[in-house]
This record gives sequence, structure tokens and C-alpha cells, in this order.
Amino acid sequence: MLRTLDSVDNYGGEQVVVRCDLNVPISNGVIQDAGRIQAALPTIDEVLAKNGRPVICSHLGRPEGRDENLSLRPVFDYLKNHFGSLEFGEVSQDLHKAEIVLLENLRFDPRETSKEALEREPYARDILNSAKYVVVDGFGVVHRKQASVFELAKLAPSVAGRTIERELSVLQGLTDAPDRPYSLILGGSKVSDKLGVIDALLPKIDKMMIGGGMMFTFLKAMKFEIGSSLVETEQIDTAREYIDRASELGVELLLPTDVVVANEFAENASFTTIGTDRFLENEFGQAGIGLDIGPETAASFSRAVEDSKTVFWNGPMGVFEFDSFAQGTKSVAKALSSFGGFSVVGGGDSAAAVRHFGLPEDSFGHISTGGGASLEYLEGKSLPGLEVLID
Repeated sequence: MLRTLDSVDNYGGEQVVVRCDLNVPISNGVIQDAGRIQAALPTIDEVLAKNGRPVICSHLGRPEGRDENLSLRPVFDYLKNHFGSLEFGEVSQDLHKAEIVLLENLRFDPRETSKEALEREPYARDILNSAKYVVVDGFGVVHRKQASVFELAKLAPSVAGRTIERELSVLQGLTDAPDRPYSLILGGSKVSDKLGVIDALLPKIDKMMIGGGMMFTFLKAMKFEIGSSLVETEQIDTAREYIDRASELGVELLLPTDVVVANEFAENASFTTIGTDRFLENEFGQAGIGLDIGPETAASFSRAVEDSKTVFWNGPMGVFEFDSFAQGTKSVAKALSSFGGFSVVGGGDSAAAVRHFGLPEDSFGHISTGGGASLEYLEGKSLPGLEVLID
């Protein structure tokens, strides 16, 4: 059974290391999407309410040594507005008297992500310092054996935070007994990133919709021309197998019937919309690059959402960061925000799209912060950071 904060009545004024996932996008020192920070606040607030002194820690990006561009200083500034009293320091500093602390990016020390347990454990002890308890709340890292996730949880009494509890509850619902019809919407650039989740969920769903860059590998598997669009040549046969398996299982597979084609991958690119069966008839010919699903496909996907009771969406339908190629993703997101069933938005890009379009987050059933860890859970893989929290 998973150990949770419900098992703790009072931390007795002791320091509690709270391992969050504050890996948020930052540009020029400005946080672009604070969703993961907001998700961590209930757990931190509960530790405070239970007379604990939180030592908040997280990674940010993938630094190779110390990199000030990946400092958690902007996160500190954000959290300071919430907590008021907050100190910022290094793992090696003596901060045992502070009421609330945010530690600098844990990955500035290579021991955090070392493949050797003999290197990770001493670093975990450095993170724990004089704290007496541990709360692991970053679901996005529980699939990794890292010092602050795995070894740290073994050094002191440890429990899962509320973010992990929420994620597990939702993910279990997607795999155990979801309300039907149950639909899966997949996007993003690569089929190879989604192989495991397709394998795991295809026997459990009623409909599967494919958009994003990965749609071109599926279209190529169906012998369509795709011009200069992104394609994973080595996955074409796999895509063909999924098409056949979906048919055998009675899963309705919805592939794009039209696509927005541009002359280049650029925000101000010239573009046109054309049927996927007439791709090379676009004005750019073989040089055309598909960057979004078309309006006909967006409408088809939206109708499929409306006819569903459970929908799991992972991956944008196009390059939504560019306004000209955002409409497909926006249409799917709006459909999910307004239909009458339970919607789960998975993956950092999908969550970022929801916020990019200004859609109310509470209009979705759940917006995951789990990233790759959520997909690995759905695939049935072992998650070391969870196993260490189970009695």
C-alpha cells in the first residue's frame, strides 16, 4: 500500500524534504508555464499545516554541471510570492534553522542522475542534511532511479505527496474500468515515443485519433504521399501493424483526412490546406511540410470526443506555438474542455497548449504533470520512485 500524507499527523517542527517536480519552462528568466509549481503547492501547504518545515527541492532541465540558465532562482521568486518567508540555498549549505527553503537545481551535481548507487546515496544524504522526514511529490521523476527520488526516500520516513496520489488515481482509472466509449488522442512528433502506450491501451479503448507529426508515419504506412513532412521511416511497418491491430480489435482508428501544409517550418511560413489523399497537389509540391491537422479532421476529432465518456489526450495536433498551425490543437483542447465526460490531458506539451489557449484548467478532468512517468505507468512498467513508497 502506498504511504501517503494521511499517515502523518504532525511533523513536530522538524524539517521535511519535499521532492517536487518544478521543471517548468523558463525563457529569459521568466516562467512560461507554472502548472507544475501550482500542482506542488497543496503538498507543501499541508506539510506546513502539519507543523513541518519544508525543504523544497527539484531539478530543472538537463544541465551538464552548473548552468545559471537553469537555476531555480525564477521558481524561488514565484514561490516567494506564495509563501512570503522563503530562503534559497545550495544543497551543501547549512539551512537547518530556516522555516521554508528552496534548494538550487539538484542536477547541478552529477551524482543526482548517476547510474551508480554508490554515487547517488551520498548525495541523497547531502540533500537530507538534518531533515528528519521525506515527502516525494514529483510524479514526473518517479520512473527514474535518482538520488532525490529513490535513495532519499530510503534514508528517512517517507510518504507520497498529493500530486502523486492524484496522478495514480487518474491513471488507474484509465487502465482499470474507464467509462465507455473510451478514446485515445495521440499527437506530438514521434511514433516511437508512443509505442508503449499504444501497445498497452489499444486493447482497452474504443477509438484512437492520431495527429501531430506522428500522423505522417501512419499516413506513409497507408501509402499516402507526405512531401517533406516529418516521418520515422523505421516505424512505418510498426504503424501498419497498429492499423491492422486496431481493425482486428474493433477499435475505430481516425487518421487525418486533411492537413495544413507549409513551405517551411517557420512561424511566418506560407501555408495551405489540402486533403491527405492529394498531398502533392499543394502549391509547394514535394517540398510541402505538414504542420497541423486540417479543419475537417479537427471537426471529426471533436465529434469523436463528444461521443466519448473518457478521453486521454497526449501530444499536440500541430505546431501550436505558431498561430498559423495552432487551430487543430485548439479545436481538440476546446472539445475536451466542454464535453460531458472525463478528460485527461497528459504530456507537458498538451498541458502547455491548454494554458496557451487560455482554457480554464478546471474544465478538464485532470491535467497531468507526469510526462514520461505517466506513460510508463500506463505501459505497466516498474516505477522505482513509487516502489520505494509502498509497504
